[in-house]
Amino acid sequence: MADLEQLPPWNKPFAQQLAFFKKKLNLPSERWDDITRQAHDKAFIVAGAQGADLLTDLHNALNTAIEKGTGIQAFRKEFKQIVQKNGWTGWTGEESAAKTAWRTKVIYQTNMTSSYAAGRWKQLNNPELLKALPYWQYKHNDSVTFPRPLHQSWNGLTLPPDHHFWKEHYPPNGWGCQCRVVPVTKSTFMKAVANGRGPADAPPPGNTEGIDEGFNYAPGANVDMSLAQVVQDKMITYPRAISRALSKSVNNRVLANESIPNAVEELKNNLEANETLFLGFAEDPDRLREVIKESDYYLTKNQTTEPNLNHLMLVVNSDTIRHVENSHGQDGNNVDDKTKRVQIPPAPEDYAKLPLIVNEADAIVRSAQEIRKERSTVTPVVKFQKEIDGVMYTAVMEVLHGKKNRSLSLITMFIRTVW
Repeated sequence: MADLEQLPPWNKPFAQQLAFFKKKLNLPSERWDDITRQAHDKAFIVAGAQGADLLTDLHNALNTAIEKGTGIQAFRKEFKQIVQKNGWTGWTGEESAAKTAWRTKVIYQTNMTSSYAAGRWKQLNNPELLKALPYWQYKHNDSVTFPRPLHQSWNGLTLPPDHHFWKEHYPPNGWGCQCRVVPVTKSTFMKAVANGRGPADAPPPGNTEGIDEGFNYAPGANVDMSLAQVVQDKMITYPRAISRALSKSVNNRVLANESIPNAVEELKNNLEANETLFLGFAEDPDRLREVIKESDYYLTKNQTTEPNLNHLMLVVNSDTIRHVENSHGQDGNNVDDKTKRVQIPPAPEDYAKLPLIVNEADAIVRSAQEIRKERSTVTPVVKFQKEIDGVMYTAVMEVLHGKKNRSLSLITMFIRTVW
């Protein structure tokens, strides 16, 4: 069998592959299948690794391997150092040198192939490329020692990019799979159809025979799925320290995310948009619980249990963004007669500061305004205040604590100078 380091694509990194892998969130896990399918587009896991520092080191090691093409031997050396540094024990593969070699190969190869495939997905969907090469062709790597017969049977299938086949059969399609996809011309597509390798010859939708468990998805096709969907339910089952570390990791990602202001600007200007924008997680449920314990929520007859305030999502919907713009978009000329403070119109960049405003608030107070959902259900409203660079931010948020919708939803936001 060809040496692992010499097989494409692992020693030929490219920008789209690197960008995909860098954006992944470190997610603690116990088993390799703690998350499956599309969730891998958002989360980086190594089965059994739960410490934040451990996951960061492993993520960085693989990121270096992708960026510099250093190869599996360099990764194995760094893996050994990371394990020793973090005191990680009890992991599958530590029993012997042979098992360690197997485990490091799985970690390395799986991340390299999936990130490569995701980068290729980004490339293949480039509009200019699609104009010139509008069809995709499945390619089996004939150099593997033990080829999978069904993977071989898909070799040469040539289909439109939106064909159902790619949603489940876009490679890799299993552990160690080295199949790939190449773009081709319309004439190549017509030849493939004539040779029995066109759409009529693809497996029917839902037929995933020949695909290993957890691989029946297209890496890179789901990078826009909600990060909240991936992690919120899992945080409930984690130990408190790990959950808080994960919350901080998500929030740091949000603060560094340049796409949030762009998304806010788009929703503000699109009057027909009806979307909810995820901005992070609340990190301190105890502080929030203390603030709302005297709210009318506890005085209603039908509320017999405390609300679940753990790991509430921070969200803002498009209607609120437009409300803030209509109510405070011209605040730059407003001066409070008593305090002489100048009110500042919120900018799209200010929405990305909400995790900081909520989780490091200088003050949290219960609003006198509480939202009544029907007659007997009350939703508490809380004000978060935070001074940042001489400016006081106030975020008024509704506390939603249902089973399916657990979040702090922004009602309005205003900003004033503190001098």
